[in-house]
Amino acid sequence: MRVASTILVIILTLGASALVVYQYWNTPPAPFAEPQMVTVEKGESFQQVARALRAAGVIRSSMLFHLYGSVTGDARKIKPGDYAFRGGERIREVMRHLVRGDFVVVTFTIPEGLTLHEIAERVGQSGLVCPDDFERAARRGALVRALGLMPFGAEGYLFPATYKVSPRANVNDILYAMLSRFYEVITPKVEEHLFNMGLTTRQMITMASMVEKEAKVPGERPLIAGVFYERLKQGIPLQSDPTAEYSLDGDDATASVAVRTPSAYNTYLIAGLPPGPIANPGLRSIDAALYPAHTEFLYFVARDDGTHVFSKTLKEHNQAIASVRKLTRHADGAANVSNGRHSE
Repeated sequence: MRVASTILVIILTLGASALVVYQYWNTPPAPFAEPQMVTVEKGESFQQVARALRAAGVIRSSMLFHLYGSVTGDARKIKPGDYAFRGGERIREVMRHLVRGDFVVVTFTIPEGLTLHEIAERVGQSGLVCPDDFERAARRGALVRALGLMPFGAEGYLFPATYKVSPRANVNDILYAMLSRFYEVITPKVEEHLFNMGLTTRQMITMASMVEKEAKVPGERPLIAGVFYERLKQGIPLQSDPTAEYSLDGDDATASVAVRTPSAYNTYLIAGLPPGPIANPGLRSIDAALYPAHTEFLYFVARDDGTHVFSKTLKEHNQAIASVRKLTRHADGAANVSNGRHSE
């Protein structure tokens, strides 16, 4: 009789336990009014993750979640990040999010050719950081100093790309991401090539930034770089409008005014390259600066469609300028006639 009672107690206990497990497994928490954020840190133990999920109310039992992850092997597959859980999900659904890496990110894109000041404004638009804080860190912050980028800061080194960062990212996190992408491009092979060219990384990026600002047609980039290198070789001022227009604080000036305004960057008034980059170039302009076209051209002038007329002599260049201006006047006159106006 005593044995039978013991067996009955065991059966009832196992049954109750099974019922509890089934309830915890099959009955998810109620949906949240607002998503609950849970951060999985890199290197964090699975047990810590389970406790954090339980504390946030995402799961009903950390022990059962830990057991499920251990049995399935998913405990070793979860990805770090910031997760937003809406509630109402079973254990296997919560685990699926962690394994797939469905974490929250803030995405922003940095186009080619923006200045550091413009990038700071673009990053600020993401709502992550204050533009002034980012610009200050990118010009003279600890990370910039550690990389030896002073006194000009990270201008030219902020690689144009689409970035996905944590909503908790701070100024240094974002700056580190951009600089890391840049240094992925500057491989040991590139450094060896720069040594053979007799250029520093900063000089090459300065050239690339000029190409970025001058070129509108991708295929012309190596040729524009070739013209600049040939002018440097012959000791001819580069006379690049974008260098004269460059401003550290983002002030705008027309080319006609800028080229006559004294500046350390104005290559109409200084010899050689400007002291540092005038923008943050993309990969195609960097490639052009590394592998320029070999050319005898020394001049180029832009057409209205963004392409350029290249010339070997000043006489040819002046003729090209006259021709481009004539075509521009003709096009403007045709537009005025089509709009019911006649040019004088």
